[in-house]
Amino acid sequence: MHTQALLSMGVPTTIIVSEIVGTAVLILLGVGVVANVLLPDTKGAGGGTLMINFGWGLGVFAGVYTAYASGAHLNPAVTIGLWTSGAKEFAPGIPVTLGNGMTYVAAQLVGAVVGAVLAWSAYRPHYDRPADPAVKLGTFATGPAIRDYGRNLITETIATFILVLVIVMFGKTPSGLGPLAVALLVVGIGASLGGPTGYAINPARDLGPRIAHALLPIKGKGASDWAYAWVPVVGPLLGGALAGLFTQIY
Repeated sequence: MHTQALLSMGVPTTIIVSEIVGTAVLILLGVGVVANVLLPDTKGAGGGTLMINFGWGLGVFAGVYTAYASGAHLNPAVTIGLWTSGAKEFAPGIPVTLGNGMTYVAAQLVGAVVGAVLAWSAYRPHYDRPADPAVKLGTFATGPAIRDYGRNLITETIATFILVLVIVMFGKTPSGLGPLAVALLVVGIGASLGGPTGYAINPARDLGPRIAHALLPIKGKGASDWAYAWVPVVGPLLGGALAGLFTQIY
């Protein structure tokens, strides 16, 4: 979606750029840490899942600070969760409307693709080394440990429900921790609920890098597993929407 089309929906350029840049920072650091752990001959090879969890958490930390102007959604599930929570604004001066919500989501997806391409650029010599195609895809997008679409969907829904519920409650109980609190939440979700699916908990986080994987000239990359791609989109959107609704009665 072109910037002019986004502007026609009534969202200021600064908000659009904020979501694009913030999401790009998140994905650059997140995809980067997975590449560091999984790809051949990196300095962080074999660092383990906890290193990945912290990498994603710190990616969120950096992305939230970067995207302060837009309210730092960085995630369509957060955007829809704020909508269903009854919030009046996505950010100061940006009312909750369908058009504004679509603009946020479009900006997040653009940022996710950009971040994934930057991570690939940083690790390109390692992507060019021989490796299992599934490993190369795994640096970009999530995949289940046990493929069971229904149960994988439930896992992503539950994990994202917790993410959005706590984020919305953070807004109601300010602690001064700010982005650090969200970063630690992401680390905790990854450590606790990341085992079955790799915890996308963000449609843009999975779909943007998966698109990048499909388009980039990665040696020996294999397929992009589009058969699974709907799970880390639908599950987080469902979990975010349910969390927002829950906050209205909680």
